[in-house]
Amino acid sequence: MEWRSVGILLATRKHGETSLIIDTFCPGYGRYLGVVKGGASRKFSPILQVGAQLDLTWSARLQDHLGSFKVELVRARTVNAMNDRILTAGLTTVSTILSRVLPERHAYDNFYRTTEDLLDLLSQPKVWPLAYLHWELELLSVLGYGLDLSKCAVSGCTDNLRYVSPRTGRAISAQAAGVWAPKLLHLPPIILKGSENSDNIIDGLKLTGYFLTKKVFNELSVKSPVPERQRFVDLLTQKASSGL
Repeated sequence: MEWRSVGILLATRKHGETSLIIDTFCPGYGRYLGVVKGGASRKFSPILQVGAQLDLTWSARLQDHLGSFKVELVRARTVNAMNDRILTAGLTTVSTILSRVLPERHAYDNFYRTTEDLLDLLSQPKVWPLAYLHWELELLSVLGYGLDLSKCAVSGCTDNLRYVSPRTGRAISAQAAGVWAPKLLHLPPIILKGSENSDNIIDGLKLTGYFLTKKVFNELSVKSPVPERQRFVDLLTQKASSGL
């Protein structure tokens, strides 16, 4: 069995004395693991960096085997993030979340392209946090927990949407919320209108973080909150507080 594709490196771990098992995300194949023989050597150090775009050839005797990878570097991405703590934390967050929540060998082609586009934006620090927020919204949808923010779940109206039901993930208007408003989640304008205010991005991440924790991390027994994501949000919050 053999296939070849480009892919994003999500994680690595030691395998024996000299090899690595790499965790990748590929179009057409989804999240795939395999052994890189000699991957722990200096030769592979600049290639096997988290977030790297790789040319991958996977092979195994049988389809259900772990298999092995031959890898070539297409482009590195850590260089675009290494001088910015927020971008470095963001890159780590993306790779960590995907390696923990995506099922193996299940193709998510559209979401793969969204992820690739997001990582290619690491050279643009001003727009990256907003792109990341929309990436989390799409991740929720891909995993079957998408938020329905198109109209009020109670009245069906599309105006003055202010809240989200913590149970269903559906939008609620200010009028329909009534006395239940304190029990509902705040719906940040940034998610509906695309504001670039960094404070609103943090509010948006609070909303997506709630559903990632409740619907995804908890159900998959992923350590929650994911420390890497919390660090990313903390750094964004510090930047907003400092007015930079």
